[in-house]
Amino acid sequence: MSDQRSDPWQPGTAGLLRLPSGRAVRGRGLGYPLPEGPRPEFALYLLDHEPPTFPWTHRWVRWEDFGLPADPADTLSRFRQALERAGRERVELACLGGRGRTGTALACLAVLDGLPAGEAVSYVREHYSPHAVETPEQEAYVRAFTP
Repeated sequence: MSDQRSDPWQPGTAGLLRLPSGRAVRGRGLGYPLPEGPRPEFALYLLDHEPPTFPWTHRWVRWEDFGLPADPADTLSRFRQALERAGRERVELACLGGRGRTGTALACLAVLDGLPAGEAVSYVREHYSPHAVETPEQEAYVRAFTP
């Protein structure tokens, strides 16, 4: 078996967030059409119900809209998996709208990637979407997030 590395997300990819280490992940809303271009190779879906089947590897984090993850330990494990895979694969994180849960998860990935928790929400709002991380509870979750 060959050790082929896939092409990373290209600059200009819709929803692209470059983490402090240089790894790139795509955030998006599942309520919108799949963007043109390369498809993810791994995805983490942040939903209150099991996601549909996709032709790429994906995992599910049970997470109510405008809320927080149902199982923090499982969520941390899934975040770590997404970050590790982002070093070699096209990884996407998505909820229904691509803002609250997705922004919160992206901020947590930035913390896992070395950014101080107190800076992560601002970082994601600046580099992903100004509407990311929608509730005070989600902001507090990120500020208290410890790898």
